Amino acid sequence: MDRIDTMKAFTAVVQEGSFTKAADRLGLSSQLVSKYVSQLEEHLKVRLLNRTTRRVNVTEAGRAYFERCQQVLIDIEEMDNALTNLSETASGLLKVSAPMSFGIHHLPSALVQFQQQHPDVRLDITLTDKKVDLLEDGVDVALRIGQLSSSSLIAKKLTPIKLVVCASPEYLAERGEPKTPADLIHHNYLHFSYSDLGAAFGRFGEHFSALKIPSDLACNNGDMLVEAAIAGRGIVVQPTFLVSKALRSGKLKAILTEYTPEPFGLYAVYVHRKFLASKVRCFVDALSQYYGKTPYWDAIDD
Repeated sequence: MDRIDTMKAFTAVVQEGSFTKAADRLGLSSQLVSKYVSQLEEHLKVRLLNRTTRRVNVTEAGRAYFERCQQVLIDIEEMDNALTNLSETASGLLKVSAPMSFGIHHLPSALVQFQQQHPDVRLDITLTDKKVDLLEDGVDVALRIGQLSSSSLIAKKLTPIKLVVCASPEYLAERGEPKTPADLIHHNYLHFSYSDLGAAFGRFGEHFSALKIPSDLACNNGDMLVEAAIAGRGIVVQPTFLVSKALRSGKLKAILTEYTPEPFGLYAVYVHRKFLASKVRCFVDALSQYYGKTPYWDAIDD
C-alpha cells in the first residue's frame, strides 16, 4: 500500500464528495479510488467515510484525518518544489478563489500574462463572493476585498480598492443630489447583500455609521446593482473597478465626493507555511506587479 496514493485518493473523495468525481480528478478508476480508501481505513482501523448509494459523508475521525492529510500533502509538494524548483520555476496545479465581479472583469488578462510567464502552472479558478476555508476547500490562494481581520493566514495587499458613491443623472434629477451623507436617508440604497449598511456607509466616519438608509433592493452581485443604478433605481456604493466605465461615459455620476469612503484593499490570502510553494509565491508576486499601487482602472481617471 502506497500511503501517499491512499491519502491523495481519500482527500480527493472528501473534497469532491464523490468517488466518481475524485476518480475523474485523479485520472483513476472509481474502483481503484474506493480500494485505496478501504486500504487506508484498514490500516488505520477506523472508518473515515460513511458511504450510501447517493452520497459520501465524512465521519468525525475522517474529518480530523482529512485536515492532517491536506497539510501532509501540501508539505510534500512544497518539499518537492523546494528541491526541484531551485531555478524558481513554478509548476503544478494552483487553485485560486476570487470575488465574482472582480474575477470576471479584471482577472482574465492577469491570468493569461501569468501563465505566459509560468507555462508549467495549471490554474483552477473558483469565482465566489463567499469566504472560503482555504484548508477545507484545498485553495492555494484566495483573493479577498475588504479590510481583513487578523487570523493565522498570511494576507498580502496587492492594490487599493477605491469606493465611489454614485447614481444615474436621471435619478438625481428626480430625487435631488445629496450634499452630505445625512441626506441619504431621503434616498434609496441599492444594497450589496454580503455587507451590512454599516460596512458601506460607516466608512464615511463614525458620525454616519448609524444612518437608517432606505433600501428596497439587495443583491449578492455588484454588477447587477450597478446596472440597477444606471437604470435609475437608486444610489450605490461600489468599487471603481466596477463603475469607472459608467462614470466616464456619464451613465453614472459620482456624488458626495467630499466624503469619499476610505479605500478597501485587494489581498492575496494564503496559509502560513515556512516554505511557500514557488507557484504560490510567483502568482502573488505577478498579481502585485500587474495591478500595482495605482490599478489601471483608476490610473485612467488620474
